[in-house]
Amino acid sequence: MKLNWIVVSFLFLASFTLHADERMELDAPTKVRCLEVLRAGFVSDEFWPSMHAAEGLTLGGYGAEVRERLVSRLNAEKDDQRRCGLARELVRAGDTKKREVMLDILRGEDDYGHVHAAESLYKVAGAAKAKPIRAAFAQSKNTNLQLMAAAALGQAGDAEALAFLRKKMRRAKDPKVFTIVAWVLGRVGGKADRSLIRSRLVDAPDPIAKAHLQHALAALGDREGQMALTRNLESDNPSIRVFAAVFSGDARMTSVKPQLIELLEDETLDVRIRAAQSLLVLAR
Repeated sequence: MKLNWIVVSFLFLASFTLHADERMELDAPTKVRCLEVLRAGFVSDEFWPSMHAAEGLTLGGYGAEVRERLVSRLNAEKDDQRRCGLARELVRAGDTKKREVMLDILRGEDDYGHVHAAESLYKVAGAAKAKPIRAAFAQSKNTNLQLMAAAALGQAGDAEALAFLRKKMRRAKDPKVFTIVAWVLGRVGGKADRSLIRSRLVDAPDPIAKAHLQHALAALGDREGQMALTRNLESDNPSIRVFAAVFSGDARMTSVKPQLIELLEDETLDVRIRAAQSLLVLAR
């Protein structure tokens, strides 16, 4: 029995290598269901899931739908955090002029929307040379703002910002800080960051924080991280299922196609949206 378990484990691990970075085939009925999930989420009354649905539609090749609906919503929205979300998804969908909306919020004296602006600029890239991002990185009063500015700069390959993020990953005592950094490094870092992220697993205070670290590792090609992500797709915690679903696409994990298809019928809207998004991403 022990020998069989070893063989099965080896084959399971090998499957990640075999499926990584492959383009996944998606049958027509599944694609239709993905689009149904995303379009329903897009018009949902739940604001942030609706933005995630917009992201999924754009990444799936349907950015024109997003642009058509979101311009009027942005013009009518007064809340700066939500305006960042709307502008972000318009930029992602191709309306790059809306990047200025986020920069204006970041420049503003009211700090209510500052972190959201920096995070949104990181998510759609292209603002690393902007003075407000540099200023947000230079300040140290607001840690989350500094981290998101560093993420935006690090995405563009800024050596100082990447060094700052790795220092935080290594030394931060606050789990919220090193889990945010892990999330960022999972997307802008490299394989050399895996040992650093792995070293903080013992410091994760709860399953959600641990999942952030595991999923970052998965996105960087770590096999144990990919195995953990696969398990997390079936977690009892909907937040963990959401994170696992979206990182499945980031990690190019075509091996989890069956689990993602099951999650299209999940009871939680954001889980369904992120599963649909990753299925479309993996099929492109």
